Amino acid sequence: MTLPDLDEQYILLLLADGNLPTGAFVASSGFESYVAHGFMHPQAGTLDFIRSSLQSYAASVLSFLHAAHGIVSECIAAGDRDKLDAAIADLARVDQLYHTTLLNAPARRASASQGVALLTLYTKGFAPPSSDSFQSALVDTFKLLVRRGDARGHLPTCWAVLTACLGLPLDRALYLHLFLHARGLLSAAIRLNTIGPYAAQQMLLHSVRPLIDHEISTHRAPLSHSDDDILGTNPTCTWPLGEILAARHDMQHSRIFNS
Repeated sequence: MTLPDLDEQYILLLLADGNLPTGAFVASSGFESYVAHGFMHPQAGTLDFIRSSLQSYAASVLSFLHAAHGIVSECIAAGDRDKLDAAIADLARVDQLYHTTLLNAPARRASASQGVALLTLYTKGFAPPSSDSFQSALVDTFKLLVRRGDARGHLPTCWAVLTACLGLPLDRALYLHLFLHARGLLSAAIRLNTIGPYAAQQMLLHSVRPLIDHEISTHRAPLSHSDDDILGTNPTCTWPLGEILAARHDMQHSRIFNS
């Protein structure tokens, strides 16, 4: 294994750490509402939810991840600080376009919260010791834009920023993002007592992997970073029931998650 391969593997290990302060621990992506509304099947309910949620999530975010990762990677490769503002503007445009596809308040809230957490994770935990690096300048500029309210800072956009700044290739970034989404659902399922910790690990190893592989192979990349090309890949919600139940999250009398 070459040194770049070792670097990539090490970054993957870091990003897969469940202790990273990303805010994902308090999000269930609608699973808590799904259980509370009585849709859990006693046998295959957890896996059914993960399958439907993963399919809908992949269909709605992968095009934006492609575009945002490409914008950041191209900007870093150019290394031209004069082009930084234009890249940040493109990033904010993609971020806003994704915001318009999020149909419910709990999902928007959770996405923005986790997105900002990823930017903070880079600046406080992953940035190189030299504070004047190009990647640090890019993240700091976008983070300031979010803080001022000029950008939304949603999870897919900020994940693309984080992984591109760490040098993680696009295919790895996409795969890990879907893996973490599925793992987060299983973490929520354990706390909601719909599945045990050992069964969750078994499901993650044997049942979830083919689901992720299928979604990665199904969705095509946009031809460019333009709005028309992103929308041309038809980012969409494929599970209306899940969207409705996620929107009803805040109507529960008691809840332990924020989405």
